[in-house]
Amino acid sequence: MNRILEIFIVALKLGITSFGGPTAHLGYFREEYVEKRKWLSDKVYQDLVALCQFLPGPASSQVGMAIGMMRGGMLGGIAAFLGFTLPSVLILILAVRLMPDSIEWIQGLKLVAVAVVLHALIGMAKGSLNSWQTVGLALLALLACLYVPSAITQIAIIVISGIIGILIFKANHQPGEVLNLPVSRRTGTICLGLLFILLIGLPVFTNILHNDWLTIFDKFYRSGLLVFGGGHVVLPLLEREFVPMFLQPDDFLAGYGLAQAVPGPLFTFASYIGAVIGGLWGGLFAMIAIFLPAFLLVAGCLPFWQQIREKSLMRKALIGINAGVIGILAAAWIHPIISHTLFDIKDYFLFILLFCCLHYFKLAPWIIVLMGLVIGLVFYR
Repeated sequence: MNRILEIFIVALKLGITSFGGPTAHLGYFREEYVEKRKWLSDKVYQDLVALCQFLPGPASSQVGMAIGMMRGGMLGGIAAFLGFTLPSVLILILAVRLMPDSIEWIQGLKLVAVAVVLHALIGMAKGSLNSWQTVGLALLALLACLYVPSAITQIAIIVISGIIGILIFKANHQPGEVLNLPVSRRTGTICLGLLFILLIGLPVFTNILHNDWLTIFDKFYRSGLLVFGGGHVVLPLLEREFVPMFLQPDDFLAGYGLAQAVPGPLFTFASYIGAVIGGLWGGLFAMIAIFLPAFLLVAGCLPFWQQIREKSLMRKALIGINAGVIGILAAAWIHPIISHTLFDIKDYFLFILLFCCLHYFKLAPWIIVLMGLVIGLVFYR
């Protein structure tokens, strides 16, 4: 139980301080789980990122769930999910009644995200881009994402990168690092079965019972499952499902703006919608509904991931996939992170200052976040 509490506390710290969207979250996770606490190696972390990028759902949240499961089984996954998710959920639920008038100061925290993502990209590149082929593959993925920005492009890059990896790379004959995963295959099979039972069964029972809350659960569940490409992609789905039937367009847009100003996953915007519909319990209900498919997917796939990644073809594919994922993350760093954050010389100067403090002076990420908060309050009010 002490280990479960430790997982929750570490994830809670990340949930309070992780600003900047899913790419930034992966940077925070790597800093905390790989570099500081050494709960897993950089290689295993990159494999998990590659897996979760390929799965539908909120990739950064799924990486956090997977690390929690590796550390403490199913309870560890739940603890990691709750710790990382609850801070933004509670903020957004509270914001339904107390919407702030101005959030310009959030610019300082967005500058932190730019620095954190660059630091993570450098660390991941050192471990994976060790040949001209992997560098070239990452650059091609970067260009593809920038010129054809879509969730389908990201999936295509991962698939094509894996095929290229099989064709041109040589697999390391040494056995890969064994994943410490206290989740059985039987549990994984049950989770995958439940995932598809709910996907098929919820619409059926919704049409039979005509219960509003069952309908709402079904809408959030399908939105959480049928999304590739990160939290921003879920927004048009949520708008189609809930506007104007359950809330007005102005309320939806106001909540979307606030969701980008709080830490943690953008999927927690669902809690804002749930709170508008049903208060505190509606917000928590929405949180469970939209994240449940992501949790079931991770719990269902991880027990089989160890065996799959040990196959020679998969090891070669992962070399290519990891390079492609670095290109995808680099593209996300350029757009939307840089393009929506760095506008003038002051922004660039403060970003470079924060990056140097993190990368060269090795200050702890939470100190960088506090520096970003102070910068926002001083320079952007």
